[in-house]
Amino acid sequence: MNSSALLCLMVTLVQLWPCSPSTQNSSTQNTIQSFAAIRRVKRGWLWEPLFATEEQTSLHPVYIGQLKSDLDKQDGNLKYILTGEGAGSFFVIDEYNGKIYVTQKLDREKKPFYTLRAQAINRSTQLPVEPESEFIIKVRDINDNEPQFLDGPYEASVPEMSPEGTSVTQVTATDADDPSYGNSARLLYSLIQGQPYFSVEPKTGVIRMASQMDRETEDQYLVIIQAKDMVGQPGAFSATATVTINLSDVNDNPPKFQQRLYYMSVSEEAPVGTTIGKVFAEDSDIGDNAAMDYFIEADSSDAFYIITNNETQEGIVLLKKRVDYESKRRYSIHVKAVNRYIDERFLEEGPFEDTTIVKINVEDADEPPVFTSENYVMEIVEGAVSGTLVGVVTARDPDDNGSPVRYSIVHSMHLKRLFSIDEHNGAIITTEPLDREIASWHNFTVTATETRNPEKISEANVHVQVLDVNDNAPEFPKNYETFVCENAVSGQQIQSISAVDQDDSAEGHHFYFSLAQEDVNSSHFTVKDNQDNTAGIFTGKSGFKRQEQFFFYLPILIQDNGTPPLTSTNTLTVTVCDCDTEVNTFYCRYGAFMYSLGLSTEALVAVLACILIFLVFFLAIVAIRQQQQKKPSFSEKMEEFRENIVSYDDEGGGEEDTEAFDISALRTRTVMRTHKPRKKVVSEIQSLYRQSLQVGPDSAIFRQFISEKLEEANTDPSVPPYDSLQTYAFEGTGSLAGSLSSLGSNTSDMDQSYDYLADWGPHFKQLAGMYSSQRTVGD
Repeated sequence: MNSSALLCLMVTLVQLWPCSPSTQNSSTQNTIQSFAAIRRVKRGWLWEPLFATEEQTSLHPVYIGQLKSDLDKQDGNLKYILTGEGAGSFFVIDEYNGKIYVTQKLDREKKPFYTLRAQAINRSTQLPVEPESEFIIKVRDINDNEPQFLDGPYEASVPEMSPEGTSVTQVTATDADDPSYGNSARLLYSLIQGQPYFSVEPKTGVIRMASQMDRETEDQYLVIIQAKDMVGQPGAFSATATVTINLSDVNDNPPKFQQRLYYMSVSEEAPVGTTIGKVFAEDSDIGDNAAMDYFIEADSSDAFYIITNNETQEGIVLLKKRVDYESKRRYSIHVKAVNRYIDERFLEEGPFEDTTIVKINVEDADEPPVFTSENYVMEIVEGAVSGTLVGVVTARDPDDNGSPVRYSIVHSMHLKRLFSIDEHNGAIITTEPLDREIASWHNFTVTATETRNPEKISEANVHVQVLDVNDNAPEFPKNYETFVCENAVSGQQIQSISAVDQDDSAEGHHFYFSLAQEDVNSSHFTVKDNQDNTAGIFTGKSGFKRQEQFFFYLPILIQDNGTPPLTSTNTLTVTVCDCDTEVNTFYCRYGAFMYSLGLSTEALVAVLACILIFLVFFLAIVAIRQQQQKKPSFSEKMEEFRENIVSYDDEGGGEEDTEAFDISALRTRTVMRTHKPRKKVVSEIQSLYRQSLQVGPDSAIFRQFISEKLEEANTDPSVPPYDSLQTYAFEGTGSLAGSLSSLGSNTSDMDQSYDYLADWGPHFKQLAGMYSSQRTVGD
């Protein structure tokens, strides 16, 4: 510590006992001892510690301590100055003796300490006699703040039946007073409401279970906790908080049936799955702890089963299979309800299940007839004569007073022609022979109806299989197109054949191929059976001539392996082709077609040419007629329109206006513009087009041409009486011929000369020769 020692004036707030040196902390004592030791060695500050109380109020400043330099001779020559936090406002100093006073109320909770600086100067020289020293004034606390529960009100949950001492929750209060000094901030918790079920730890505020509690008795408790400062001594401040404690459920209750015996009934007509009744076992628990499953004990009847409604916790008894009043009229089943989730802590209290008895009575009903089977399968050989028995169906009335039944077939008109049934005994017979190749199975429905009550009807399905017999001979699977070349050699294969059979062979079909004995062409072709249901056709000689024979017809004999075996003769047509190395099938088909018509190739070409010429001539006639039938130009109709359209600007007075202005003059044709005949522009156009080969669109000749055409359009009375757009295209100098036009085409050839065609180049040489005046008579 240097010569400007730090002076700490501790302004202590004392509430319960006066300040004494013993109440100062050890750090303060060490500071004082160190300062006193230095004071004996060097010059420094002298101080006198005093203590004041927080929020101490007075009409006059309160003395709290004194600053004094060891150079002060008490002659008034030194001046003490105080600066820093609160100087001049909270703290003032007597400049002559260094005494410090508090002028305003202090609040430790707002500011616990102040940092100030002290200085002593010579009044004569205004020079400091001591260096400026910084010190701290600490504000001591008093108990002026109440405890507060900032997080209240509280809510907690604890499982029911929890053992004594189980922690529920913790409440915490805060105190703004200084916790490091005195007991102002030392809190003590106590239970005002909640005994004897709960307790609270005085120092920590932890709430614990004081006894086991049952949620089913009471599920919610309101606990009030008090916190007092000053360790609960008299005069201490206090605060309270409410804690709502909910008891959560545990599975400590088994299900209990309210009825030890249930009575239910079911009709023997009830279908499988019918609800017969409900049972219910109560469970005092809630949520999953109350969830249960219902079972039918194994020694009960197997005609019923039970399911659990998870929303209502009811057991629903359902019909598992049909019951019969005539067979059994009463059932007794044992239903058990078992908790779905078991808490092992409470197993010692007994099994969490209960059992009840359900008695079910079967009610008699007028039942429909019952078939001995729901599906009948019968067989009959195809081709059996009409009236052959197919099979018998049987049904009976299950009621005690059994009624006779009547049988009938439900089918379409097609099946009605095939089968019939005896309505008394259920015998099914055929009404006509059956063909397996048309239909191998016939399915229909048979009904049985009580004669006493026709509304009671039952059905059964009948499936009739038609058994196969070998009644179809084998045949070619398709029409073969077989060709042989004129230069074919002997032994050359020209076709591979196979066969199909509509019959159904249990062992699989096997076909045998051979050439019929009556074949007159047996020397030309041979058949080789491959023993795999195929055969090959081979040439029996070398060389064939189309001029001699165009077609060969081979009768192929095919035999199956049925019992008895069937044989058929199938004709194979062989066409002779004019080919070198391989068969051209298209050419062969074309030649065969010509041969069948009896026409040569040259004759067919001539016929096609005639047809083509006739078609072209017909199209030309149609085009000419369509052009001749075109309607007249629109300009002729516009003449009639102009006679009926009158336009004037007079806004006169109605009917009088017709007398003031005679509009008949507008309808006369004499006032129309004089018709200006069209110029003969053929020669002019020819001249302009020749000149256009050397000029462009900006030339005077071109502009003159456009102006004349425009003037002609404006003065022509035959055009419509509205603005029109005249388009003229300049084709440039790309062609020696210039531009061709149809203008003046209504003139005859005698009115103009076509000598200029000779100047258009070689492309128009033939045209010039036809129309120029130099052409000869021979041309």
